[in-house]
Amino acid sequence: MNWNEVPKRKDRADFNRLLAVLRGGIPDRPCLFEFLLNDRLIRRVVPGPEPADDFTRLRRQALAFHRLGYDHAVVLIPGLSFAEQIIRPQKETYSLNAGSVIRSREEFDRFAWPDPERADYAILDRLAEDLPQGMKLIPYSPNGVLENVIDLVGYEALCHLLMEDRALIEDIFAGVGERLFRYYALAVRHPQVGACIANDDWGFNTSTLLAPEDLRSLVFPWYERIVELVHAEGKPVILHSCGYFEEIMEDIIQDMGFDGRHSYEDQIMPVEDAYEKYHGRIALLGGIDVDFICRSSPEEVHSRALDMLERAADRGGFALGSGNSVPEYVPDANYFALIRAALD
Repeated sequence: MNWNEVPKRKDRADFNRLLAVLRGGIPDRPCLFEFLLNDRLIRRVVPGPEPADDFTRLRRQALAFHRLGYDHAVVLIPGLSFAEQIIRPQKETYSLNAGSVIRSREEFDRFAWPDPERADYAILDRLAEDLPQGMKLIPYSPNGVLENVIDLVGYEALCHLLMEDRALIEDIFAGVGERLFRYYALAVRHPQVGACIANDDWGFNTSTLLAPEDLRSLVFPWYERIVELVHAEGKPVILHSCGYFEEIMEDIIQDMGFDGRHSYEDQIMPVEDAYEKYHGRIALLGGIDVDFICRSSPEEVHSRALDMLERAADRGGFALGSGNSVPEYVPDANYFALIRAALD
């Protein structure tokens, strides 16, 4: 097999497959789920000139998702950003302390909060007109509640202020949470939106970023509201969250009520183990560790993906994909080997 050849889907899109997974059921064929695909891969799957605007970029992204066999396309609605006033180093990676702008009550009072009403929700109408039949859109947010607070405050400063000025920190979390809640409220109403993704990293490899009790008081209440909001529209909510999660898994399942969880790393908990532990209580999405995908042969990636699909074949509640996303350094052949396990 030529693993480097772009796979082609053999059927029509049907968002009901992913809905079946999120409800703990068995789809009519193995279901794929992915959060983010890289631009280089998208250009390969859908060749053409560089998009000149947000709509053209998102339209090409949706078409790439379709051609690769997904029944959904993710969308970040343009126009809401907490980061415009943050100046960061011009590097691929940077410290969690870089670029913070709120470390005092005075800076909080001066901060120009973005208006979620001004995001371009009309782009959902334009995307819906061109969306392949059977597909649905899944909006995600411009980072999550905790991620945006860390961007605004800096991680170390946040840890200090939790002890020194908790009232300020509570106000900053409220400033972010209220705006993300409104963003989802305006996005989820669209008829072509099939679900929402709450994307917010909560952990390192061995612990949560904040103490679980701080997450429960400052972060999780906003997601309880967001999940309740989306469920009221009859749609499921997926959590994309990196890092250690065992201490807060009951919060994710019981208290916040997420329908599915995405992002798994072998050094934290392999998806096979997570499936055995949590299957039947929450859908498990993706899961094949990105480091494993990068370092293994296409045959090894394909074999592990097939094994995982076989594990879930008669029990449901699983969609195949990467453990996190598909960044540019993932070899195309290895990524194609992964999705072929479902498509073939």
